[in-house]
Amino acid sequence: MLTLSGIGVVIVGFLLRLNPLLVVAVAALVTGLAAGLDPLAVIAAFGKGFNDSRYITIIYLVLPVIGLLERYGLQERARTLIAGVRAATTGRLLLGYLIFRQGTAALGLTSIAGHAQTVRPLVAPMAEAAAERQEPGIDDATRERVKAMSAATDNVGLFFGEDIFIAIASILLIKGFLEANGIVIAPLDLSVWAIPTAIAALLIHGARLLRLDATLKARR
Repeated sequence: MLTLSGIGVVIVGFLLRLNPLLVVAVAALVTGLAAGLDPLAVIAAFGKGFNDSRYITIIYLVLPVIGLLERYGLQERARTLIAGVRAATTGRLLLGYLIFRQGTAALGLTSIAGHAQTVRPLVAPMAEAAAERQEPGIDDATRERVKAMSAATDNVGLFFGEDIFIAIASILLIKGFLEANGIVIAPLDLSVWAIPTAIAALLIHGARLLRLDATLKARR
């Protein structure tokens, strides 16, 4: 039971709102020591895990590039671009992004967009600019709602689109769980049955986006 002490460390650390990375690292260290491992062996396991998954950290190289682009006016140019398109509204813009995000995720291109590299520097400023044109006297609460809908659109598109791709981690996880409980199913079958859910998510969230348009129009 001592090996479960790491779970307690995670619970306490999150309740105290400590740095999540530090909490997880300490929890792993406590778990290793409780299991009778040598401290050096625990640290070696950390190093091996980082080395085996080092390709995941490549995405961090994109963040400084995005920071430089924002410093030199990326958000302002995005706002100017969308402000010049009369037919563009907040709902239509985000609906287009939802279709793009869900479609690319269904092809396995889950890293082609995201909060850091797309939503914050491009999608959210463009949606906000469209909202300002729809409702010139937009208040701070509505502005924050537009930003939240931009982030939510990325989440919905990715979450419900990626399961259509046959080789995504979530499909393999579901397959492994079912097989562990005696249910053998092909990954292709799981992917096919993810399509109705993805379509439903597109319709439901798309309706929310169009309703946001209606709300902004009514306030004008």
